[in-house]
Amino acid sequence: MKQALYIIDVQPSFNPPPRLVEEIATLAIRMPSIASVERHDESITPFERQLGWTPGQNDESLVVADRVFIKYGYAPPREAVDHLLSLQLDRVLVCGIQADTCVLAAGFTFFDAGLSPTLLPWLTVGSSLDRTGALGARLWKHHFGAVLSGPDEI
Repeated sequence: MKQALYIIDVQPSFNPPPRLVEEIATLAIRMPSIASVERHDESITPFERQLGWTPGQNDESLVVADRVFIKYGYAPPREAVDHLLSLQLDRVLVCGIQADTCVLAAGFTFFDAGLSPTLLPWLTVGSSLDRTGALGARLWKHHFGAVLSGPDEI
């Protein structure tokens, strides 16, 4: 099965658990890996005005990936989707930060692009609403179906 790993917002602004960073990094070297990094530009996404909070303006990915794409907002940038489509994958494995927001937004984007998004819940944490990521995993399962239960299913 041809697959790639898409890593969402594993960056300093979101204070990821060290174990999460290490385990994602270990998986990222086993297959094509793509990371997104959320940056703040109020003229693009009004985080400060609407939410009173902003991600960093200069954050970098804490996981070394084959490609890194900068995004402004919740969804992956079009360039990341185009890159994944060019790889002609059977599925995209998704993990990272904000299971109930940015990870879910990636799921919708990838699903609509025909990329068969598949969640890796043991490598995903949630937002401050539900840091466990359980809410995001339930929403993912409801909308996209494909949720792996552990590393042996990769």
